Amino acid sequence: MTEQETRRMRRARFEGLAQVVVEPLHRYLLRRASAETAEDVLSETLLVLWRRLDDVPGLGDAASPDPDDVLPWCYGVARGCLANARRADGRRLRLMERLTRTRQRAPEEAAEHSELHAALDSLGAADREVVRLWAWEGLAPRQIAEATGSTPNAVSIRLHRAKARLADRLGRKNDGRPGHRSDEGRSGQ
Repeated sequence: MTEQETRRMRRARFEGLAQVVVEPLHRYLLRRASAETAEDVLSETLLVLWRRLDDVPGLGDAASPDPDDVLPWCYGVARGCLANARRADGRRLRLMERLTRTRQRAPEEAAEHSELHAALDSLGAADREVVRLWAWEGLAPRQIAEATGSTPNAVSIRLHRAKARLADRLGRKNDGRPGHRSDEGRSGQ
């Protein structure tokens, strides 16, 4: 068999495999990630399948393999590619946060809010991000949850605790809510 025939057969095997697995893998990924991420991970999965075509169990030389034979292994490949994509996103987010944290602040801003920035910097990375999204971007806990990939309840709890720690560090414990008198709303009896 010539090299060209071998390549042609390999391509035909891959195309047969792709016809069987693309739709199920796409559905699998859409249930676990955004549409954009699912598309990227599907592409990466197909690339891995091409590279490891000879390792796919149950593929054989058939033009159209049995989905029951090849899909479980292909799901495993897609799962690994999705995990890699999530790790890469995490690294990218941590880098962005580090760059944001180390950026040079204007002298006025640094002098004017140095106590606040020091208190913010004392929080953990996740708490700091939640507080910034709430205070600086004006997002509600539901929106923060969507942005961070957390649940709204977890964000609410994290935000409440982070605000308490900030108030503690800034020495601004108030008995009541800011801007409200403690006797407001009560009758003068």
